[in-house]
Amino acid sequence: MNQATIEEVASFWNRRPCNVRHSPKPRGTREYFEEVEARKYFVEPHIPRFAKFDEWKGKTVLEIGCGLGTDTVHFARAGARVTAVDISDQSLELARKHVDVFGLSDRVSFYHADAEKLTDVISPQPFDLVYSFGVIHHTPNPERVIQQIRENYVEPASVLKLMVYYRYAYKVIMILLKEGRGAFWRLDELVARHSEAQTGSPVTYLYSRRQMRHLLEGFRIEEMGVEHIFPYRVAEYKNYRYVKSWPFNFLSSGVTRWIESVLGWHLCVTARPCASNDSRASASF
Repeated sequence: MNQATIEEVASFWNRRPCNVRHSPKPRGTREYFEEVEARKYFVEPHIPRFAKFDEWKGKTVLEIGCGLGTDTVHFARAGARVTAVDISDQSLELARKHVDVFGLSDRVSFYHADAEKLTDVISPQPFDLVYSFGVIHHTPNPERVIQQIRENYVEPASVLKLMVYYRYAYKVIMILLKEGRGAFWRLDELVARHSEAQTGSPVTYLYSRRQMRHLLEGFRIEEMGVEHIFPYRVAEYKNYRYVKSWPFNFLSSGVTRWIESVLGWHLCVTARPCASNDSRASASF
């Protein structure tokens, strides 16, 4: 797997936690977090549809990679009890403030943790939902994260909801053409460097559907699909203006939605642990 270290990954996300610049308001204030949330779900409206926050009322949720705690707050607000972990101290600091601001601290427990060694911090126990959105493709050994989940944190009735980056996405094509000038043999390097708002991610893996099935050996995949193409011009977006770029500025919403379903950046998977006599079920999806 990738030769990057977990320390390099943590340092990268400490320098600029994900979505930290979604609002110009003073960080840690209620107004800041409200703007971060509004911007996040405006640009990525598929997240609430995928997470289905309201379905987890009274349930236990393990969130691997909570970032600023935007999804964490929504799970807790819906009535879930959330155990949230992240490798970034800076992200966790803001996430704790986030739940405090909205009076949800009693419903969330935060832990600083390497998801590849989660049992070092979280005692093995079954959760109703294990949720990780856009996280495990940034750790050097994602298969270790899945092993940790499979062996320690799920039971037959548990649900796993996972988002990773899709290998055949529109964004990958654009990175290859714009940043690599078609140098497909440098694809992994190019995507790692340019996959995030802050350039230079130590590691960013891409997954095809087949690779996802292989990664989730031991799970039965119930749903798998791709979502999300970022359609806005970056210069204006950085100034909190939403101006669509070509070709999305003249495509209908229906056509755009169809393109997203084929070339979206986010490969979203919902799965359950296989029964002991059904260990090969994930391969048949």
